[in-house]
This record gives sequence, structure tokens and C-alpha cells, in this order.
Amino acid sequence: MNRNMRNHQLRQLLLAHFKEIIREPGVIFWGILFPILMSLGLGIAFTKKQDTTRKIAIIPPSVVVDSLIRNYGSTNRANMGDSVAHTLLIKNDKLGDATFNFYRMKEEEAITALKQGKINVILSDRQGRIDFRFDPQNPDAQLSYLKLSAALKQGKSTGDTSNDVIQPLTVKGTRYIDFLIPGLLAMGIMMSTMWGLSYGIIEKRSKKLLRRMVATPMRKSYFLFSYLTVRMVMNFIEAVLLIVFAWLVFDISIQGSIPALLLVFIAGNIGFAGLAIFISCRTAKTEIGNGLINVIVMPMMLLSGIFFSYHNFPERIIPIIRKLPLTMVADGMRSIFIEEAGLLQVAVPVLFLTIGGFIFFSLGLRFFRWY
Repeated sequence: MNRNMRNHQLRQLLLAHFKEIIREPGVIFWGILFPILMSLGLGIAFTKKQDTTRKIAIIPPSVVVDSLIRNYGSTNRANMGDSVAHTLLIKNDKLGDATFNFYRMKEEEAITALKQGKINVILSDRQGRIDFRFDPQNPDAQLSYLKLSAALKQGKSTGDTSNDVIQPLTVKGTRYIDFLIPGLLAMGIMMSTMWGLSYGIIEKRSKKLLRRMVATPMRKSYFLFSYLTVRMVMNFIEAVLLIVFAWLVFDISIQGSIPALLLVFIAGNIGFAGLAIFISCRTAKTEIGNGLINVIVMPMMLLSGIFFSYHNFPERIIPIIRKLPLTMVADGMRSIFIEEAGLLQVAVPVLFLTIGGFIFFSLGLRFFRWY
């Protein structure tokens, strides 16, 4: 075979493979346009200078704090129960404006709100000085303290600001690691199920491996249920290892009901497994499957409060965030780990996740195809 013939064959193969890709609209969208749209949205969200709102708890009586905020802020009705919030606005043209909302709370209520991520700093008066309480390992709490301390010191007319007290909150349940571990457990369930189950089925279909099973007497429900069961067992092993590691290294403990934690774990697996099977029931291209999984996984990773509290988002979207499956699993696990929640407290998210999972599983089974 001469050189010209070999070059001609190579050109024809390159052209054939290129046409095979561009003739599939889904591949073009999920492989090219979707990453561009994601980069555009995230770029606007995280590079645009925005005003930030931070929520601070005040433990009454708080004469010094109240007088400072009254002089430099305003009072308005806040959206955290029936609390009345003082608002302090700190302007910065380079870093963006920061708004601090101060809520009057009892000490037990403030500690609970801190565990839930609704606030990150607690203020109280101590013999004419301001007592700052926060987790020193939480970067967001540190930033809130630095901005707030500087703003309050500028307006302080009485007392010595250099004697203000910093009281680190390092007890179990108030640390950032206590907030993070349940979120990582929830994210592990979602990622392992969506990629391990959904992408695994799509990949087998794209390689024509599922096609061989048509001639067998195997039922589709058995095939999918076996996939779901194995994935749930693997998720359980991964979760146990993470909990043991967190217990040994960070002294994490489960303060609530272990049966309730198991129910949340099972419900989360059922919910995401049903969604994964529904996504993969007919998809035959791995590029399309990759895009479908990402369009579901990425928004929840950003919004559901895995690495930081979703209470930092605008109040109008928080009710929507709470209805996301990942948020339900993460909030349920956090309430058990750090708020001593039991079966009754997690009954609603468990019910929603389980029913949603069965609905999507039934739809996926109904529309499932082998090839």
C-alpha cells in the first residue's frame, strides 16, 4: 500500500469520526454548549461584586451592642421567626457592601441557630465589653468577626475596644467540621448513586452490553433492583468509613437517633437511585449521560449547603433550596449529628425522598430499554 493510499484512508477515518460526533445534537449540546453555559453562569455568580448579608445573634441584655448598632444602623422586621433585627451596612466599593442583620435570641436558641448555619457569630455584653463567640476554624465566621469588629470599634464611644473578648466555640456541634461531615455524607450518596448507577447503565448500553440481555429471561425490575442494592451497600460501607475516620480524627459523634440516621440514609439512596434510573432508562450516549448527570448534580452541590450554609443565599430562594433532594438528606443528617434529632424530626424528608424515589424508579422501569 503506497503512501498516498494510507493518507487517504486516514483522512476518511478522521472525517467519518468527526461527522459521527457532529450529527448527534445531544453530544454537541452537552459536550460543548453546556460547559460554556455553566462557566458563564458560575462566572457571573462568583466574579461579580455583590452585596453580602451576614446574620449575627445578640444575647440580651446587650446594652453596649444595642447602643452601637442603634447609632450606626437601622431596625427592621427580619425573616427569622418573629425576631426584630438591627441592620448594619458596611460600604466598600472594592470588596462589595456587607450587611449585618442582628437577631435577639436566647443563648440556647443562638447555639442551635449556629449549628444549623443560620448564624455564624454570637454577640453578648461582658462588663461593658463585647463578647464575640464563633468557631475559629470557620473562615466565614472569621471574616464576619473581622468586618464586624472593625465597624463596631469605629463607632464605639464608650469602653475600651481593645478589651473585647473572643470566645472560641469548639464544643461538639458548633465546629465547622461538625457542619461539614453530614454534608459530605449526603454528597457521597448523591455522587456515588448518580455516577455509579446512572452512568454505569448508560455506558453498558453505549457498548451494546445491555443488548445481549434481551434474549435472557431476566426481568428488567430484577436487573435494576440488583444495581440499586449493590450501590446502596457500597454507599453504606463508604459512609461508615467516613464516620469512623471523622470520629477518630475530629472526635465527631452522633448525638441523635442512629435508627433515624439509617432511615435518612436509606431514603436518600432510594431518592437518588430512582432519579438515576430515570435518567439512564433510555440514554445511549455517554456524552449525553454525562451532561444530564451534571445538570442535576452541579446545582445541588452549589445550593444545598454542603460546604457552607445555604442561609447565605437570598431569603426568597431558600424555600426552593430546602426542597432539593440533597438539601433534605444533608439537613436530616445534620439534625441527627448535631441537634439530637430523632425519628419524628426526620419523618417528612424521609417520606418525600422515599416516595420521590419510587415514582422515578417506576417511570424509569416503564420507559427502560436495553438498546
